Amino acid sequence: MFGAGGTEKAPVSSPAKSTILFFLCGGSSHVDMWDVKPDAPSEYRSLFQTIPTAAPEIHLCEHLPMTAKVADKLAIVRSVTDAGRATGDHHAGYYYNLTGHPPDQSFRTQGNDRRPQPNDWPFMGSVIGSRRPPHPDLPQVISLPHKPSRPPYTRPGQFSGKLGPLHDPLYLIGNDAEPMEISAPSLRLQTSKGRLEDRQALLEAMNHARADLDANSSIHDLGEYQNQAFDLLSSASTTSAFDLQQESEATRERYGKTTNGMSLLMARRLAEAGVPFITVFWRENLSLKSKCRSAGGWDTHGNNFDCLSQYLLPEFDRGYSALIEDLSQRGMLDETLVLVSSEMGRKPKIGDRRSGGVSGAGRDHWTACQSIVMAGGGIQGGQTFGKTDRYGELPVENVVGPEDITKTVYHAMGVSDLNATDRAGRPINLLSEGNALTELF
Repeated sequence: MFGAGGTEKAPVSSPAKSTILFFLCGGSSHVDMWDVKPDAPSEYRSLFQTIPTAAPEIHLCEHLPMTAKVADKLAIVRSVTDAGRATGDHHAGYYYNLTGHPPDQSFRTQGNDRRPQPNDWPFMGSVIGSRRPPHPDLPQVISLPHKPSRPPYTRPGQFSGKLGPLHDPLYLIGNDAEPMEISAPSLRLQTSKGRLEDRQALLEAMNHARADLDANSSIHDLGEYQNQAFDLLSSASTTSAFDLQQESEATRERYGKTTNGMSLLMARRLAEAGVPFITVFWRENLSLKSKCRSAGGWDTHGNNFDCLSQYLLPEFDRGYSALIEDLSQRGMLDETLVLVSSEMGRKPKIGDRRSGGVSGAGRDHWTACQSIVMAGGGIQGGQTFGKTDRYGELPVENVVGPEDITKTVYHAMGVSDLNATDRAGRPINLLSEGNALTELF
């Protein structure tokens, strides 16, 4: 709909083997991270200074010093907008950015009460997983360290929807007290000594579960279905992929020994093991809930600058830069696309009525503009794409939408055939809108 590129252009010569999506739950502030406006009026201007980076074209927030050192590997798309097609709510933002499809009318009438539905358009990871040959030992799509958001307000867009539950992500759950530990409800897997069962039994269990799910079309049964399947998965390579103890102490320290840091390290291991799509959904820190007027994540309705500078940005900076460095040093970056996204940006004008207005120093939701960051997977680093106005409110050059970003991910992964059949056997096109930003490659 928006982009200047096109999937009709020649495919990438060597498609990426894996995508790692790092999704900053809550709505990260583009004007305090990727598109800082130091010359904006005071009522809009970030309190943060900008710093030079390894890429002459890119200046970043001063609280991203480690990311600045790998900026020559990044492409920052600053002109992503919902063009009024979303609702301003988290549910709609998740759905649009995770599927590439604008939210339907039900999101406007139900807001954040809108539940995931079997007939939703599928998560981009599920589409890619469905297009790749089955991994011999591991699931095609894995999400960690949590399933946003807390039931019953589970965010739509992160499931396989029309493609059916066999293409749904497997969820691994982090433990904030023990970041090296991952688990699933009804199964606790100690990564250093986990033991999983037979692959053939897994496939049989999945087939039985699918029949049951198709009979009742209950999206709420998917979690138990996947956990039961995971409990039956077995192979030496599976055990190895989940074993963070195999990493050196220096590597774990570099990523940061937090749930998010260890999840990014796990994502690198899963990409190394050949999993096509891995999502790390930022795990919120509930101790920040009252301080930031949020759920403890990037939804900084209050105290935006302190919450970013003291907590969110340092943790992000360490883990994300470690991932890019690690992939590069291992020779994996060209074959691994790393995408940083969120459900929305933050309102450039400072002050949110929910936190006392200007004195609360918060930023409200802002779906009219956000920044998306890509690295690896054939992307040319050290560049920006698109521009915003002097306030960071609206894109003014190379305007794109979430559908274009999704098509760009498909392009990087070599996915061009988007014809499929839905759960009822009807032919569908999984994403007819949007164009890949082939200029980035």
